[in-house]
Amino acid sequence: MKRYSLLLAASILGLALVLWRSADVHAAELRVLAGGAMSGAWADIKPQFEEASGHKLEIFFGTTPNLIKEATSGQPFDVGVVPLEVMQDASARSKFAASPTTDIAHVGLGIAVRSGAPKPDIGNPAALKATLLKARSIASIPESATGYSIAKVFDRLEIAEPMKAKMRAQPNPAQVVAVVAQGEVELGIFLINVLTAPGLDVVGPFPAELQQNVAFTAAIGTDTKETAAAEALIEYLKGPAAVAIIKSKGMDPG
Repeated sequence: MKRYSLLLAASILGLALVLWRSADVHAAELRVLAGGAMSGAWADIKPQFEEASGHKLEIFFGTTPNLIKEATSGQPFDVGVVPLEVMQDASARSKFAASPTTDIAHVGLGIAVRSGAPKPDIGNPAALKATLLKARSIASIPESATGYSIAKVFDRLEIAEPMKAKMRAQPNPAQVVAVVAQGEVELGIFLINVLTAPGLDVVGPFPAELQQNVAFTAAIGTDTKETAAAEALIEYLKGPAAVAIIKSKGMDPG
């Protein structure tokens, strides 16, 4: 009798857990706006989060102007993990929850050449300036958070004007890598995690005196209907699994 009672209790408990899970678990589909420079990290984070949570992610990657345009286009989205500069645009910021944003990752600028090509000296500001003035062509994305940071360095080195003729603007980070790897452009200047790619040799980061970090911050969209799932994604991005991926992709968490 006692054994029967225990079995009955276990069965009732098992049924209760099944009913609780089916009632509690809501698999959401989240649309995420994300900085293109984090695409490598998202390639690993996306499937891990989906498996762990049951939610699905659709990710729109873009540069800062693209993301501002998308956020203000009227197209629905649930979460943004975007360069800080997106949040500094008043029209875009109004499309995110008013609560403080959550910093997810940051990374500095670097220079790369085609694999096997000689590596120029960029070890100090004077050497970097000389290398940039000597370069025949430079690939980057001027209209992006990274491009704005690079422009600040050019201004500090007082070479903004001569750099204009050397710049070969690219539409996305993958193209920055591609044109340098194919030998079409001499130098790639971008976030160092993006430049750590097949076909390129990283020359190094910018000198510490000139280094600029691009930060990626997260916030929930004001019109999301999946607030709990959106919050779960941001919480996951701060957790150990995502942090390990961010570090493995050459970025610093937080």
